[in-house]
Amino acid sequence: MTEMMSSGVELMFAGMGIVFLFLSMLVVAINMMSFLVQRFFPDAPPAPAVTVASVSSGIDKSVIAAITAAVHQHRSRHKQG
Repeated sequence: MTEMMSSGVELMFAGMGIVFLFLSMLVVAINMMSFLVQRFFPDAPPAPAVTVASVSSGIDKSVIAAITAAVHQHRSRHKQG
């Protein structure tokens, strides 16, 4: 009976060791991939902000006034709270 218990304990430690090694290698591989991606593919610089002046340069001022009035009217009718 003790021989079966000792072989069971050995098998348990072997299995736990294999799982520990696999998870350790997985963590190392993920960290390496993260490092490589950040090094060779850095984040793109943020896009320049679009201003009303740059967008509205080709739009008639009366159209802008009508849109502004419509948005104001909609917001005043549908107030939250």
